[in-house]
Amino acid sequence: MLSLSSLENHLIARFRPGLAGRRILFIGLLALCSAYIQGPLTKIFDFPGALAEMNHFSLHPAPLFAVGVIVFELSMSALILAGIYRWAAASALAAFTLAATFIALRFWVLPPGMERSMAMNGFFEHIGLVGAFVLVAWYDLRERGSAGRIGQ
Repeated sequence: MLSLSSLENHLIARFRPGLAGRRILFIGLLALCSAYIQGPLTKIFDFPGALAEMNHFSLHPAPLFAVGVIVFELSMSALILAGIYRWAAASALAAFTLAATFIALRFWVLPPGMERSMAMNGFFEHIGLVGAFVLVAWYDLRERGSAGRIGQ
């Protein structure tokens, strides 16, 4: 009978070649950043809608916040995908997402019902994104440290 560790070693040997490559890393990072690429593009093509969103969340002056969010999300996503200061960009998007989640998805102030349930689900999905960005930062710093490239 196979032990759990030998089964795990067998599965690792089987799946590592396909899942441990750079393409898979890029696809995973692209998926993680997809909302931070789609959102700003939507704001660019519907700037009045972006202004309405900023006003809805009482972020004034709305044009400054809208442009700031667009530039921030696109530039942090680009840094993550390019591997340039990935740890810093992932940390920045984690902090941004955490703050935005507490601003936009305040489920605890809603009355019980579908809207509250949907906001709660969205809240915890965003907390999951925060965790994923923290893991990207952790992994990038760990890899840079093990390669002796801390100064980059």
